[in-house]
Amino acid sequence: MYTGLQYLHSGFAYLVLAALVIVFGYVLVNYFKSNPFTEKVRKASLVGLIVSHLQLLVGLVLYLISPKGLSNFSGEAMGDAMSRLYMLEHPLTMIIAIILITVGYSKAKNGTNDSSRYKKILIFYGLGLVLMLIRIPWSVWP
Repeated sequence: MYTGLQYLHSGFAYLVLAALVIVFGYVLVNYFKSNPFTEKVRKASLVGLIVSHLQLLVGLVLYLISPKGLSNFSGEAMGDAMSRLYMLEHPLTMIIAIILITVGYSKAKNGTNDSSRYKKILIFYGLGLVLMLIRIPWSVWP
């Protein structure tokens, strides 16, 4: 089960990154063309939100059952860069990134004008995407 969840988490990460890049690009194009913020744009950004949250759920389950996750939390593990990445830096950064994406979607959904709605998605989704890219363990990622 543990190995399966690892593969699911790693494989689904490609989908999350692709979805967020596509949503960011789509919103960016619509912003620069001054297109109205339509239901289609809202649903596209919702896709990015949903896949991010699904990845978070898989990651949290993996964190709880993994020998590299919560059970490895100790002072000794903080001295090892890879252990610290798995038990603290990666999960914490990803949670912050997904919170930013969630805030961006909520603020854009309740925005007043089209330009500000686009800006909120671009800023919050962009920050979330950058945080994700920074803390993916690239050296061991399949």
